[in-house]
Amino acid sequence: MKLTILFDNVPHREEMTPLWGFACWVEPEKEEPWLFDTGSNGRVLLKNASIAGVELNRAKELVLSHPHWDHVGGLDTVLELVPSIRLYLTESFSKLWIRDLERLSGGVTVVGEKPMPLFDGVESTGMMAEIGEQSVLIRSAAGPVLLTGCAHAGIVEIAARATEMAGEPLALVMGGFHLFRSEEWEIEETIEGLVALGVRQVCPTHCTGERATEMFRTAFGEDCLQGGVGAVVEI
Repeated sequence: MKLTILFDNVPHREEMTPLWGFACWVEPEKEEPWLFDTGSNGRVLLKNASIAGVELNRAKELVLSHPHWDHVGGLDTVLELVPSIRLYLTESFSKLWIRDLERLSGGVTVVGEKPMPLFDGVESTGMMAEIGEQSVLIRSAAGPVLLTGCAHAGIVEIAARATEMAGEPLALVMGGFHLFRSEEWEIEETIEGLVALGVRQVCPTHCTGERATEMFRTAFGEDCLQGGVGAVVEI
């Protein structure tokens, strides 16, 4: 499986534009590719995708983690490009917005608080935290992968739920860990929690923060993978 970060405030490839937000292109081993979140700006999403050689119009599914601007800002652009795309949202999106999106897309699946399957090899953790954010568990040949938008519920809590869903330790936890405002002791507890769950690799980016990312590098060594816009993770 190949994961390409198309939108991120963390720089990686010089020719790509970093802006606050997150979006990831997922290419499974056998199934069709799909998009997770859209970042905060559609024009930048399209530009970065073009540089990465990603054809967004191939996507048949788009999973949106939560309705914060830095994860849904490119949604209109994606819908213009792929009006037939199916959306996977949470109940934390407004009912009026969901109604409109049903008319503008190839259909909408609304996720509640309980974990549920979305499409081939992909499951939602269900809404977590007060804002109603979902993360996704992806089945891969190398083991289960957890992809997060901002991890508002706490990355350890999300990883624990995903581990229970998978029935085995996670091969990779990737995305925003929401530690950019956290104290050092909080970051240390987070790292210890993921290690205790048996997480093999991490790829912290977006809202994780520079200090937390460096601490993850120290703790996980080579198993802390490089994030940032344009980064490619193969597992």
